[in-house]
Order: sequence, then structure tokens, then C-alpha cells
Amino acid sequence: MLSYLIKNITVINEGTSAVNDVLISNGRIEKIAGQINVRQAVEEINGEGKYLLPGAIDDQVHFREPGLTHKATIYSESRAAVAGGVTSFMEMPNTLPPVFTQELLEDKYRIAAASSLANYSFFMGTSNDNAEEALATNKKKNEVCGIKIFMGSSTGGLLVDNYLALDRIFRDSEVLIATHCEDEKIIRSNLERLKAARQAERGMQTADSPNPEWPLLFPQDHPLIRDENACFESSLAAIQFAKKHNSRLHILHISTEKELQLFSNLLPLEQKRITAEVCVHHLHFTSDDYAALGNKIKCNPAIKAPHNREALWQALLDDRLDVIATDHAPHTWAEKNTIYEKAHAGLPLVQHSLLMMLYYVKMGKITIEKMVEKMSHAVAACFQIADRGYIREGYYADLVIADLNAHTVVSKENILYKCGWSPLEEVAAGSEIPGLPGGTANRGQSGREAFSAPAAITHTFVNGRLVYGNGQWDESDKGMRLRFRR
Repeated sequence: MLSYLIKNITVINEGTSAVNDVLISNGRIEKIAGQINVRQAVEEINGEGKYLLPGAIDDQVHFREPGLTHKATIYSESRAAVAGGVTSFMEMPNTLPPVFTQELLEDKYRIAAASSLANYSFFMGTSNDNAEEALATNKKKNEVCGIKIFMGSSTGGLLVDNYLALDRIFRDSEVLIATHCEDEKIIRSNLERLKAARQAERGMQTADSPNPEWPLLFPQDHPLIRDENACFESSLAAIQFAKKHNSRLHILHISTEKELQLFSNLLPLEQKRITAEVCVHHLHFTSDDYAALGNKIKCNPAIKAPHNREALWQALLDDRLDVIATDHAPHTWAEKNTIYEKAHAGLPLVQHSLLMMLYYVKMGKITIEKMVEKMSHAVAACFQIADRGYIREGYYADLVIADLNAHTVVSKENILYKCGWSPLEEVAAGSEIPGLPGGTANRGQSGREAFSAPAAITHTFVNGRLVYGNGQWDESDKGMRLRFRR
């Protein structure tokens, strides 16, 4: 394996920013110093004017393999992740078949070992009747990121709504429990009430009213159906289970101001038993964006009214929210470009999450040190990942070089997701809006510019190998299985 010497680069690590040299050897960070001179053969990289960041660790992605590979594969999405500066990921169990057994869990590890360009871990799935199998993960507490419970909004039979099953898993799990929290009963009630109201309105329409063949519901209705109460009540229930049993609970993709009262910043992250994640799309979009983007931003939990986004930013900065992730969830264009009720929920984002946050760094919304904390350090601390997430001597060289004097515009030509699209692409005025009724009067009249990040990811190292550098790839080696110190 080649050794690398990165010269004169601004190293962002553990709340500090300093110009240093960094030596990478045998897959790890060998030395960090103001000036390093070496006698052995190294490949030297001039880092002047650029930033060295620890690779981002995404604790929630859906890479769709096995069973749903028409949308994505572990290879395709890990490649997109690496191009975007994400060097490690933790993937969810709602593949086909769902990961309800330890054997199926290990099957995913075998696929990743053969194909993933980034480091990887996989959550064990739960159902109403597999508690025994799910709890067998206790024997692998240093080898598996955690157990995932869908406490609402699940596909593939993963919804767990049996009180006894939930109580047992929270009582007996020795590993982190990650939850998707939306109350299914509230969602169904909201859905039926809104449909009934629209049907009543339609019955009163005249001949001049909108086309009666139009659907009753549209993307703008998504945050009304999956509302703040659905999120709050489910998150509250999860926290009650966790407090009852002193479980290690991590609630995924917090999306509402109301939920934030459930979380604290009084303890250091390492001492918290209950932690929370926020996703880049809930920090970036609001319900105002459905008019331009339609089903492109349909996701669960829903992107909601603007006051929620502002509250999430404040909670991120004051440490009530602990980590930033993507919930990367690719679907084909055909699966999104249909009426609202049939459109699949989820956004592909893993290639662009770091660029999105660097945009907010340049906007002054967050410091680069805080961004690194939330996308790397805190994820490693939250999951107790061994030897990753920091720029420290002896740690694996999972590193990213970012040029904050460059620009990256999201376009079809540079998207690496297998699904081939992004909610960050340009929307031309007059173009079709997935999920909205047809006709030029209902198309995107104002349009939307493509997302332009005031930065570029120029190099990504995974385990000391330069997998991506200035558009060139080295795919000769694969990522490693994450290990945990528990």
C-alpha cells in the first residue's frame, strides 16, 4: 500500500483548526506535525489552501441490496458516498427479504465485503415476532452497529407495534437501539380525515372546478398527514421504554420542533443514554419546497413547515441533536414520478451531504469545526466506533480533502446514484412536478436552480487508500467492517 504525505493543509479536528503535515502509512495516520520530512517513498499531496477533514460517517442509509437492486446496490451507493466524502456507513434492514435473522444479516456483510468502497455496518431488523433472533445481536455487540425498530411508517413487515415485543427488546438489548418514530394510528387518522374532506369539497365543485380525475392528495399534504403529533407521540413512547429499562436509544431523523423538548444537552455525548439524529434534508428543505419539487422531497418523516427547520438548526448547534445523517433512500424516477399516494418515500443524498453542510459553513450557519463534530466525531462517539471519526495518530486514515475555493453544481452528469437523479438538481420553469396534477398551469412556473456548493471534495481516503482523487478512482480494495468498543 502506498504511503502519502499531505503537506501544508488546514486540519479540522476536535474543535481546532491548524495548518499541518499529515503522514499516512499502512492504512493509518502515522504522524501529524507542523512539518514532516520522510526518507521512505511517499506520494506527496500539496494541501495548501485546502482542508483535511475526518471522513463523514453516515449512520442511516438505505443501499437496497439484496432484493431491490433496481434502485441501488451497495457498490453503486458506496461509490457515491466516497465521492461525497462519506467513508463509513450504517445501513438499514428494510431490504428484500428484510433482515429478520442473523443469517440474513451476515449475508449483507458478505455482499459489502466483496463490493463496498466505503467502510460498513448493518442494523439488525425487528418485527413483532422475532425478538429472540434480534436479541442474538447481543453476542455481536462489537461487530454490529445496532438494532433497528420501525415504530411507525414501515414497509416490508418491519413495523413493530406490539407492546410486549417492544418492551422485551428495550429491556434485553445490550446494543444500541435505533428507532424510526412516527405513530401509525395518527398517520392513518390524518390520512382518512383529509381524504374525506377533499372528497366532500369535490362533491360541491362546479363544472368550472379542477379536473375530477385529479387525485385527492398531493405532495404538499405529506406534512399534514405525517404531522408533528405523529412524530412526537412515537418519540415519546420510545423514550418511555428506554427510560424504563435504561436502554441505549438513538432516535433517527428528528423533524419537528415539538420533539426537541424530549432531548437534553446537559450531559456530554459519551454519557447520554438517549441521543438523536437530524438529517440534511430536514435542515435544508421546508414545506415551501413541495411546490417546486413535489414527490422528489416526499420522505418519512415528512419535510415540514419552516419553523421546524429553524428549531432543528438551533438544537443541532446547542447539542440537543447529536449527529447529522442522510437517510439516503434512492428510488427510481418511475417510482417517484407518479401520483402522491403511489410515490415511494425517500431521497438520495449521500453523495451531497458533506457539500450541503459546507454550503452552510460558508453561509455562516455552522462552523466547520462543529460540522466535523456532528458528521464524524459525534457519530463515532455515539456508536463507540473503534479507531475512526477523528484525525488522530494511530487511527485509520479515513480522510477527506475539501477545497472551499471551488464550486460543485449538482447535475445529471455528476450524479453517481444508480437511480440517476437528485432533489438538488435544477428544476426548469414549466417542467413536470412529480405528484402534482397535470397541465401547464400546474407545472413549475418559477423553476428552481440546481444546488451549487461553494466547495469540492477533491480526495477521499478509506483505510489509507486514496479511493477517489480528482475524479480518478482506485477500486482495487474494499472497505472494512466497522468495529465497536462496547
